[in-house]
Amino acid sequence: MEGPTVRMIDQRYLPHELRVYVAESYKDVAAAIREMVVRGAPAIGAAAAYGLAQAAMQGVEPEDAAEVLRATRPTGHDLFFAIEYMLRAVGQGENPAKAADAYAALDEERCRRIGEYGERLVTDGSRILTHCNAGALACVDIGTVTAPLRLAHARGRKFLVYVDETRPRLQGSRLTAWELAQEGIEHVVIVDNAAGLLMQQGKVDLVLVGADRIAANGDVANKIGTYEKAVLAKENGVPFFVAAPTSTFDFAIRTGREIPIENRAEDEVLSVGGMRIAPEGVHALNPAFDITPAKYVTGFVTERGIVRPADVRKLRPGAARRSARRPAKKSTPKKRKRR
Repeated sequence: MEGPTVRMIDQRYLPHELRVYVAESYKDVAAAIREMVVRGAPAIGAAAAYGLAQAAMQGVEPEDAAEVLRATRPTGHDLFFAIEYMLRAVGQGENPAKAADAYAALDEERCRRIGEYGERLVTDGSRILTHCNAGALACVDIGTVTAPLRLAHARGRKFLVYVDETRPRLQGSRLTAWELAQEGIEHVVIVDNAAGLLMQQGKVDLVLVGADRIAANGDVANKIGTYEKAVLAKENGVPFFVAAPTSTFDFAIRTGREIPIENRAEDEVLSVGGMRIAPEGVHALNPAFDITPAKYVTGFVTERGIVRPADVRKLRPGAARRSARRPAKKSTPKKRKRR
C-alpha cells in the first residue's frame, strides 16, 4: 500500500508480462479479486485487508466496504477471515493501514513456518506433484506449497516437481512454473490428466497441494482437479499433503458439503489466450473448485505443525487453552504380572 492506493502484480499477464495493477479504492480491490488480478486464498485475504483499510481512510463505512468485498468470491475462507480481522481492528480504533500491514506480515510469517515444518517432507531425490498455484503469488510472499520446496532447495536438496498445467486458467503452467524457474527448482509441466499415469508408474513420491477452505472435519476445497489427484494418490499409495495456514480453516463449517463452490464463466473453458477452441454454440461447465474428503488427506502442513485429519480440531482457536484447562485423567498403575 502506497498512500491511499494498493498495488499488486496483475497475475493475468504472467508469465509473459509483469504488470502492476493500481487500486484507487476498495471497489477497485474488489474488482481485482473478482477478475483474478489477484488470486490464491491468502493473497485474496491480504488484498481484502488493504481494501478495507482504503475504505476506512476514504471515509467509507467499513461494513459497507466489507459487504462488497465478501461478494467477490465465495469459496476461499481467507477472504472472510481477513475481513473480520480488519473490522475488529478498525472497530477498536487501530490505524487501518497499520492493521492491514500487520495482517500481511502475519500471512508471510505463517508461510515461513509452513516451510519450516514441511521441508522435511521434501527428501533428496523425491518427485513431487503439485496442482494449481500455491506459491508467493498466491500469498503475500513465500507461498504455502512452495515454502517447503524453497527451503529444501536452499538447504541443498535435489528433487523434481511435476507441475499440473491446471486448466482452464493454467495457473500451474503460467504461475507455478514461473515461480519455480525464478527459484532455480527443477520442474516439468504436465497435462492435468498425466498425473495418474505417473503415479501408476511409481514416479511420484509425494503430492503437495494448497487449499482455499478447509472444513472442521478436514474436508478440503481447492482448485478443480484436486479431488481426482487425492483419489489417485490413495489408490497408488502416494502421501497426499495439504499446505495451508490456519486462516484457511473454517470451523463454522462442519463438512465440505457446506462449502460454496464458485462457478465461473464458460468462456474460460471454451477459449485459450482469447482464441475459441470449441465450436460456436457449444456450452461449458466451469466449477472453479472441488471438495476432497478428509479420508484422502495424509496430513495438513500448517504454521502450527503437521496435523493429521483426525486432529484438525486441535487447530481451532482456543483449543490449546481449553486443553490446558482440562484436568488430567488420573492414571491407575498397572499391576505387574507375576512370573
